[in-house]
Amino acid sequence: MGQTFVRMIAVAIALSEWMIGDVLAGQNGRMVYTMSNATSGNAVLAFEQRGETLIPAGSFPTQGAGSGDGLGNQGAIAISDDGETLFAVNAGSDEVSVFQIHDHGLTLTCKVSSGGVRPISIALHEDWVYVLNAGGPGNITGFTLTSRNTLEPIPGSTQSLSGPATAPAQIEFNPEGNTLVVTEKATQIINTYTVDDDGVAVGPASQPSSGVTPFGFSFNKRGVLIVSEAFGGAPNASAVSSYTLKNGELSLRSGSVPDFQSAACWIVITKNGKFAYTSNTGSNTVSSYRVGRAGSLTLLASEAGRTGATPIDMALNRNSKFLYVLNATARTIDVFRVNRGSGELTLLTGISGLPAGVNGLVAQ
Repeated sequence: MGQTFVRMIAVAIALSEWMIGDVLAGQNGRMVYTMSNATSGNAVLAFEQRGETLIPAGSFPTQGAGSGDGLGNQGAIAISDDGETLFAVNAGSDEVSVFQIHDHGLTLTCKVSSGGVRPISIALHEDWVYVLNAGGPGNITGFTLTSRNTLEPIPGSTQSLSGPATAPAQIEFNPEGNTLVVTEKATQIINTYTVDDDGVAVGPASQPSSGVTPFGFSFNKRGVLIVSEAFGGAPNASAVSSYTLKNGELSLRSGSVPDFQSAACWIVITKNGKFAYTSNTGSNTVSSYRVGRAGSLTLLASEAGRTGATPIDMALNRNSKFLYVLNATARTIDVFRVNRGSGELTLLTGISGLPAGVNGLVAQ
């Protein structure tokens, strides 16, 4: 009886430890999100990083419609800094959906008009949310995220782009949250908007890009802006430029540093700010750059990694240990381990079988 009781207690302890470990894995697991972008009904697709493998973790309808085609964008999905809220554009129904992130998936909390036509990119700073609308004349529109996880429009926040038919690609806040940046592929322009204490954007101030077809961009922790340049998809002509930003004005730091690949479109920067990666859609590659303390760029590897067909969006997880690449034609997500000392990439096991038209990528 005594030995049996001891064995029962030991089993109970082992089971409780396994259950606690499973719960903690759910809380601390690395999550990756993309979206189906389907015209019949958009959905956020979730994946969990377990070890060095991606595992499907659910599909969560946005209750809006996707476009079913490429958006020519960066930033269709975004996650708040606290990791508790996810935002997704519905380019086919001109809406933005908001989800609460929890241990068991996502819960839709809000869906609102984007304030324009064909929303393609989302920018976040604290409780401010700005959306880039690419359709029609194009605009940016701001919202406040409430304590109920809903969006309220910011009066006076809607501002135009530099003109009609600009083919914008992305909107993003600088780290301080006092400036918004928008790239325009068709005009070779980078717009900046100053943001006041009430979250109202003013502008744009339009400045020429260093290179042709400015596309995706990101800020490092020092506030250096790094922009990819697709050069219209010309073979082996792609480049990346860096800028400093002060009082809404851009100053070129490194101009059009080539990566000798085709159609560089998306940019991510490691958390330590030392390395930048661009996906080359026409070459099926990722290139790597070293970022100097003052923002200078040096090409590390023209072909830091090979990807599936037509790489588009990229994302780093929060500690920059893993780089994820969404491949549109292959309908896959590649996973690379990042050497945070050298910037080198090692290909791991990804995921396949994604729907056609998939768009957007973000990771925790």
